[in-house]
Amino acid sequence: MWVDGFWALVLLGISGVSAASIHRAPNHHGSPGAALAVSAVLCAVVALRRRMPEKMLLLAAATGVAQLVLDVQTTPADFALLVIVYTVAADGARWASRFALAGGLCAASLAQIRWPQSDASAIGNVAVAVFTTVPFVLAWVLGDSMRTRRAYFAQLEERAARLEKEREAQAKVAVAAERARIARELHDVVAHNVSVMVVQADGAAYVLDAAPDQAKKALETISSTGRQALAEMRRLLGVLRTGEHQEGGEYVPQPDVDQIEELVEQCRGSGLPVDFRVEGTPRPLPSGVELTAYRIVQEALTNTRKHGGPNAGASVRLVYFDDGLGLLVEDDGKGAPHELYEEGGADGRGHGLIGMRERVGMVGGTLDAGPRPGGGFRISALLPLKPAH
Repeated sequence: MWVDGFWALVLLGISGVSAASIHRAPNHHGSPGAALAVSAVLCAVVALRRRMPEKMLLLAAATGVAQLVLDVQTTPADFALLVIVYTVAADGARWASRFALAGGLCAASLAQIRWPQSDASAIGNVAVAVFTTVPFVLAWVLGDSMRTRRAYFAQLEERAARLEKEREAQAKVAVAAERARIARELHDVVAHNVSVMVVQADGAAYVLDAAPDQAKKALETISSTGRQALAEMRRLLGVLRTGEHQEGGEYVPQPDVDQIEELVEQCRGSGLPVDFRVEGTPRPLPSGVELTAYRIVQEALTNTRKHGGPNAGASVRLVYFDDGLGLLVEDDGKGAPHELYEEGGADGRGHGLIGMRERVGMVGGTLDAGPRPGGGFRISALLPLKPAH
């Protein structure tokens, strides 16, 4: 507003000098007081155009009508009409922009009709009117172009902000997914191996004096299980550090279907009788499906040791279909509490079944977990060979 006020004062000074010189001319129109009043109002329009564009447009239009009525010939202050036309076209309301365009198209013609060129023909007056209309049209076009440009940049800024929010949301989702993956891997590695070690340690302590050979065998199982757990943890830490699975070195490959038999033998060695059968023709499977199958069997057998009771037995059945791999793990123990499989875990429990469902969902499979009709617990899963879309 200070800048506009400065230019308004400059325009007022020029208009005052022009009004004084026109007053001394032999064929002047209007009184000097009226000319100064009109010039002052138009300069005020320039000063306040940014703060109140619509009101200043109406004031400029009313001043122009008064100028015609009072016979105040055009002065340098009429430049304010061009300025206000540009302003409302760029920043004003749509109705004000249209009104300014209509007023600009009429202003030059009305001025030419009110104060025609005495030494020009009718065609000459029309030409002058058309020529003086061009600045009003250019002012409106320039202002409307500025409005369009600002709207375009505002849209770009909004789009950039929206994309930034979407990137942040995607990053949060990716972080949550990574945390869930880490939680699944930690649970599968720690829960299974530690449970085996606890069972063997309890057994070794029970038979330490009566059967030293059995205690020694239990300690060897604890040692091998601990080494396996360390290897799994090293692999997991290597994945976290590098962001990709490594082969060789100190990191071991991910478990697959072929290692399920070793897992079963490990459980048998810990005192859990397991019947293991494979039906169909074994063949290579996608790595995600193989890891999911191994983790499901691992978690199911771990749950049998935790919740099945001392005399529980289990059976593991792998079925190769044409379009998928079927898993069925059953036990004849007491079964897990219903809140672990119905509510998805309570009081920090049930993470194993939650991890199972997440793993199966990632490969596009189905999982069913619950008590058997005759007692015990059953986990069945169907893993498709084609990746999930």
